[in-house]
Amino acid sequence: MGRDFTSRYNQRYNTVSKRILRMLSEDSRASLTSISKELNVSRRSIATRIKRLEGELDINYVPELNEDALGFSNQHLIAVKFEDKPDFDEIGKLLSASRVPQMVAQVRGTFDMLIYANAPSRQEYVRWDKGTQVALADYNVMWHPSEIAHRQLGFFPIRNKLIEAANLKPKYKNLLLHLNRNARASFQEISKEMDMHFNTVSYEFWKLMKMNYVKRFTIAMSIPKDVAVMVHFGKYVLPKTFEQDMQKTRREYKADEDNPLISRYILCSQLIGSYDFAAMGVFDDYNTAYKRQVKYYKEVLKPERARVEYGQIERILLGRLPIRTVNTAKEYDTVVWDEKAASGEA
Repeated sequence: MGRDFTSRYNQRYNTVSKRILRMLSEDSRASLTSISKELNVSRRSIATRIKRLEGELDINYVPELNEDALGFSNQHLIAVKFEDKPDFDEIGKLLSASRVPQMVAQVRGTFDMLIYANAPSRQEYVRWDKGTQVALADYNVMWHPSEIAHRQLGFFPIRNKLIEAANLKPKYKNLLLHLNRNARASFQEISKEMDMHFNTVSYEFWKLMKMNYVKRFTIAMSIPKDVAVMVHFGKYVLPKTFEQDMQKTRREYKADEDNPLISRYILCSQLIGSYDFAAMGVFDDYNTAYKRQVKYYKEVLKPERARVEYGQIERILLGRLPIRTVNTAKEYDTVVWDEKAASGEA
């Protein structure tokens, strides 16, 4: 279904600009010289284009962190529904006081708010989970958390508030905090900010990278105008045809255009808890998103009697979305539940 589909938003920039975004998404510390050589465009032109893209797309340079390696293994996606209409600005302030929520978004759909949360310990996560529900009790909140069991695609930028809780030597923690503010900062810029010699910064940087705390340096863009970011959660039963049906959905999540401005799917995760699966897709408008993401998912998983909660992200209350452009077919980390069915033996 996905391979025959072209999005209007992916036509807004020319091929050179979109290839620059792809290179920065895959390595946001790539030098102007390396990008210039790869694209056969002058270094000055590359610098000008990047500056313009930064302003127009509100680009942040961030590390994609190995949260498990850092000791942050309590990763949850939470769908929140309010019976009584809340003041979302006040909720954003409330949630920002804790280091547990990393991204909070207001949603229009069958639920009202999406939260990505993580904590240094299960005890801290549980205290925050229950405490937040109590704090929101006046809105008659319905709270549906799910633990991320396997992340097939995507990430969420992590707030410095959580990084400060990592069990790291101060020099590495400070370096990681600086990189989390601006992953593209040069060693010279970091050395001035940290009051550390240039050579020392370079040495400690490469030691930090060997520790496997950073998967890569990438970007996070703001949601472009006139674009629909759809999130859906799925809950289903598991018939014998489950693996074959999953293969159909995987083909859709891996499909994308050549040189997209934004990857069509920016998050896919297997869950345990209130839901079994979550995905986040980017489309031209709400109707297209519903048809190609939500409706398609329900049709394919009809044998699984899939129950779906879905909604369009309207604004970010805390943190950032992982909007970028990567090779989704290459990035997608497939997990197979039934080896025989996947191989056609069943």
